[in-house]
Amino acid sequence: MRILVIGASGRVGRQLTHKLLKLGHQVTGTSTNRMLSFDSPNYNHLLLDITEELPHLKPKISGDFEAIFFVAGSGEYGLLEIDLHGAVKTMQIAETKGIERYIMLSFAFSLEPERWEEEGESGIADYGIAKHYADEWLLRNTKLNYTILQPCTLTETPGTGKIAVNIKHHLNNSIEDVASTLVEVLDNPSAFKKVITMHHGNVPIHEAISSL
Repeated sequence: MRILVIGASGRVGRQLTHKLLKLGHQVTGTSTNRMLSFDSPNYNHLLLDITEELPHLKPKISGDFEAIFFVAGSGEYGLLEIDLHGAVKTMQIAETKGIERYIMLSFAFSLEPERWEEEGESGIADYGIAKHYADEWLLRNTKLNYTILQPCTLTETPGTGKIAVNIKHHLNNSIEDVASTLVEVLDNPSAFKKVITMHHGNVPIHEAISSL
């Protein structure tokens, strides 16, 4: 499959790209200011700044892709420009270019702001608001075949290949397991048009996603 990974230089984006390439996909990864190197002839790099205005951004994304992963993040700065407006612009481009499959990496309970304080996440208000409205746009304002993956806190611990989905409260997620779950939802029909919360668990990833 021909896949665009927006945010391939990030912690999740790098692992996601490696895993997609190992499976034989043709992957184009993006970053704003540096080339990325992956040991595969199936990898291409695209210098892409999603804070650009839509008329300038649109010609840079080919309509040849079959799926888009949005795993970009702004860190402390640019929440509105990247996590919200940048994401929405890539959704708009996907629709106008006929790229139906769109997978968004978000965070657990992004669509339930009333739960943020309850779950000890009140300190992420600005980030949460940006992700909340990006996810809402994807759900309410597009006809894309979306999956919104909502993990809890990301850790650098080794992956186990096992997760829990449709969770009730926050726990941690291995970045490796999040990347593996993103790969799993790509072409698993059980994940289509779904919002999926997750943290570490006891169910193999394929089984957990297929049970949705």
